Amino acid sequence: MSKLKFFSPISEEMRIVEDQLSQNIDSNIEILNEASLHLIKAGGKRLRPAFTLLSARLFTKDLNDVIPIAVALELIHMASLVHDDVIDNSDTRRGSATVRSAWGNRVSIYAGDYILARALSMAAKYQRRDIVDVLADTSMKICEGEVIQMLSCYNVTLGLKNYLRRIERKTALLISVSCQLGAMVVNASQQSVKAVKDYGYYLGMAFQVTDDILDIISDEQVLGKPTGSDIRQGVITLPALYALNHSPHGAELARLLSSPESCADQTDRIINMIVDSEGIDYAYYITRHYARKAQQQLKYLPDVAVKKNLYNMADFILARDF
Repeated sequence: MSKLKFFSPISEEMRIVEDQLSQNIDSNIEILNEASLHLIKAGGKRLRPAFTLLSARLFTKDLNDVIPIAVALELIHMASLVHDDVIDNSDTRRGSATVRSAWGNRVSIYAGDYILARALSMAAKYQRRDIVDVLADTSMKICEGEVIQMLSCYNVTLGLKNYLRRIERKTALLISVSCQLGAMVVNASQQSVKAVKDYGYYLGMAFQVTDDILDIISDEQVLGKPTGSDIRQGVITLPALYALNHSPHGAELARLLSSPESCADQTDRIINMIVDSEGIDYAYYITRHYARKAQQQLKYLPDVAVKKNLYNMADFILARDF
């Protein structure tokens, strides 16, 4: 469970969420149960349920009705991680073996599908068409984003628009929807729902750009996965995009990034070229841009204590190293 201080106003609810994550993936099939529980025990920041609860806390102190959708959103995120690890052939996540590594691809795919189905079942219990519609639309867009990323691998001709579309669907949408649904469940006004939704969107964009920076510069022990994973998989992120267009070695970098063999064998060299190009500094500039835009949305929301937590969360995104 996340220990981030920004979540202190919802610490009790987060403990309930953590308990319910395990309870709601309980299966009579032992291998499915083991694989799903393994993913939960690997931990994580639990950002999505936290944002759901914090957004609802802007409007009410009683969060009992919000907990099920908070759990469902984390389960959707977890299901996407299981599938991602199969696609990326990943052996570790958060410092632990992936489900794919421990149980193989077939069990991983079924485990991801099962977790997703349990999440949708929880959401359906609200008996609200608007909530189901939001989740269905978001799930489709997340899948589209993964396909866009797959088709973009090793393609050095794609620009900023393609990158922003990828990270929007990979990360920003689910964080945005987490904030949106937290407000919707407690029947906040349409203006307030839009404000927290936009806050989550901009924060999610900042979060993913930071993730892409850390993939290049972070320590593997801190990050919980090998540094340079994106490069090895041919994923062209913002620091690399900047280097391709501004480095004096852009042509050589393009040759390396467009080759699966070079990305796998010369990862460190590629990382050094990106860092030398000031691509990391540029990416941090973009992160600050999105974080500030997120904070600006808070002026449309009630002046309650928890709003400060949401504001500080954007600052944390800028400084985090994991």
